[in-house]
Amino acid sequence: MFALKLALVAFSVLLSTLAARRFGHRVGGAVAGMPMIAAPVIAILLLDHDAGQVRAVALATLVCLPAAVVHIVGFAAGAGRWGAPVCVSLALLAYACASAVLTHLPLAPVPVSLLALAAPAAGLWFAAHHAGPAVPVTVPRVELVLRIAVAVAMAAVIIAGADVLPPAISGLLLAVPITGTVLPCFTLPRYGAAATRSLVAGFLQGLHGFAAFFMTLYWTLGATGRLVAFLMALAAALATAAVMQALRRRMQRPETAGTA
Repeated sequence: MFALKLALVAFSVLLSTLAARRFGHRVGGAVAGMPMIAAPVIAILLLDHDAGQVRAVALATLVCLPAAVVHIVGFAAGAGRWGAPVCVSLALLAYACASAVLTHLPLAPVPVSLLALAAPAAGLWFAAHHAGPAVPVTVPRVELVLRIAVAVAMAAVIIAGADVLPPAISGLLLAVPITGTVLPCFTLPRYGAAATRSLVAGFLQGLHGFAAFFMTLYWTLGATGRLVAFLMALAAALATAAVMQALRRRMQRPETAGTA
C-alpha cells in the first residue's frame, strides 16, 4: 500500500510536468492542483478504515485547505523578491500558522465547506493578475527525475504520518500541497517569477476540484455507501475542473479580441 501511494505521487508529478511541457506552466499547475494524490489515498483509507474516520479526515482536509492556498499564494508573492529556498520556507511557515489558526476555530461543517470553496477563488484572483503567458515548457529529463524524487521523498513522510496520526492531523498533512511545493521550487530558479506565478494560478484553479472532491465526499459519505460517495466525489472534482476551464477560456476571449 505504501509503495502504491508513492507511485501515485510520482505519477502526479510526471503528469503535471508533461502537461506543462505540452501546454505551459498554468495547465501543469491545474493538473497538479487536482486531487490526483489525495483521491487514491482516500480510496485506500476507505478500504482500511470505517466511513466515520474517513469522513473526519475529509472535514479536517477542508479545514486546512485555505492554509494550502495561503501557502501557494505566499510562494508566488515572494517569487519576484527571493529565491526558491526562502520562498518555500516562508510558504511552509505560512501554511503551518494558518493551519494552526484554522484548526482551532470552532467552525461548523457548512462554513468550513464554504470557506474551502472560497479560498481557491480568492487566491486565483490574486495569482491570475500576475501570471505569465501560457506557452509550452522545455523540462530536461534530469529535472523531471529530480522533481519526482523530491516529491516522493516528501510524500513518504506525509503519508506515513497520515496513516497513524489522529484525523485532524491526518487532514492537515493531506492538505499539504506536495506538488504545490515541489513544482514551484523547480520552476522559479529555471523559468523565473512570471512562470512560477502562472504555475500557481493553474494550481489554484485545480484546487477548486480538490475542494469539490472533499466537500462531496464529506456530505455524501454519511448518506450513501463508500463506493457511491467516492465516485460522486470524483465526478464533482472533474465537473468543477471542466467548469473552471470553461470560465477561464471565456474570460480570455475579450483579452484576445482586444489585442487582435
